[in-house]
Amino acid sequence: MTVTEAAAALEDARLQQHMDRDREDLADDERGPAEVAEWERITQLLVATGRVYDPATDAVVQDELAADRRAAQAEQQRLQEQQQLAARADELAAHMRAGRLDRTVETRPGDEAARDFLLHRGDYHPVVDGWLAQALADRSGHYADPAARVDALGSLPAAVRAHAALLTALARTGAPAADGELEFAGRLAQADPEATDALAAWLERVLAPAELAEAGEGGMQ
Repeated sequence: MTVTEAAAALEDARLQQHMDRDREDLADDERGPAEVAEWERITQLLVATGRVYDPATDAVVQDELAADRRAAQAEQQRLQEQQQLAARADELAAHMRAGRLDRTVETRPGDEAARDFLLHRGDYHPVVDGWLAQALADRSGHYADPAARVDALGSLPAAVRAHAALLTALARTGAPAADGELEFAGRLAQADPEATDALAAWLERVLAPAELAEAGEGGMQ
């Protein structure tokens, strides 16, 4: 496109905008002004450069195309992450239905989101919370990473955090617990997370002096 052709297109756009100015159905339509503005920009560009217009050399057009590509890539990544999340939720649901969602299944980054996904699609069961709480208390799976544990405190429900705290405190007693023997901890946490946290904190305080005494005795031997 030459500068003459661009100028002609600009005049056509201005004329159309003038003709449409009294149409109520186009009162809020921004396409007319936008078209005029774009032809004005292209015409000024050609006047300044003296070249034939080529979108490939138009920085504004190329920036817009690059932004479109970035948006498309971001959407593709979002869809992939959503598919991965759904697949992980399906995996956890399958373990849950088979009664195998226990310590043999390690947690992974994103399992907090998978829990929420199960909840939102109506496929949630409290056993998922118990599994997450146990892993958090054991510092197993991805909770071996301190940063993951900190993130979990901000993303997991209060009941799960309280359950994990109580399991941690109970583990410090040194009393062995058979599978399912501490199931009451999850019920307490679901019923009253604040009271469960308080119980865990009390146990920690009570156990601390005994642990210090044992450590002292061990050092004297």
